[in-house]
Amino acid sequence: MGAKSWWSQTDSRLLEAALGLAALLVGVFGVLFPALGVAGLMDPTYTREVEAATATQVPEIVTDAVAGHDVTLAGTHQADLVFADPDLGQRLLLALPEIVAGLLLFLILALLFKMARTLRGGDVFVPVNARRLSVIGLVVLVYAVLAPVLPTLTTGMLVSGTPMAEQVPFSVTFTGEYVLLAFLILALGEVFRRGTKLRADMEGLV
Repeated sequence: MGAKSWWSQTDSRLLEAALGLAALLVGVFGVLFPALGVAGLMDPTYTREVEAATATQVPEIVTDAVAGHDVTLAGTHQADLVFADPDLGQRLLLALPEIVAGLLLFLILALLFKMARTLRGGDVFVPVNARRLSVIGLVVLVYAVLAPVLPTLTTGMLVSGTPMAEQVPFSVTFTGEYVLLAFLILALGEVFRRGTKLRADMEGLV
């Protein structure tokens, strides 16, 4: 009598449902709603959190901005860049980092969902999953670069030509966590690839 598998069809269904639900929520709240806000079909994003260059000059700049530019900077070193009535370009720049992050996360969840479906056959160690892991690793690496760069670039474009330009410095801070995670996933994908190749070679010898 064979040993009972630790992973059942019910487990597979539950995992697929969880990943599918997560992808749906990310698609709706992380991509669709921000895109509708850009199009003007929903309330758009009006603010962007930024770092002000100095704490003492911000109140004077706020007064000038309210008078002629319909954009204010509220706060000290950590400030909110607020647009009273953003136009289409401003709405796009405000929402772009969130939309891009949502798309990348949706792609990761979609690939994980496809990997989970292979568990129905009782074997996740198949060649296609090695490729999927490699793609996931590359997507995480792209996110590691875009996550700090995209908000900074779009903020620079938003404040260009306004009194806020001198008060919002161009500053990008990279962190190594996502880069490390990306390389770990890429390494895992390589392990999958070598493992499936080795198993195929051994089966060919039988």
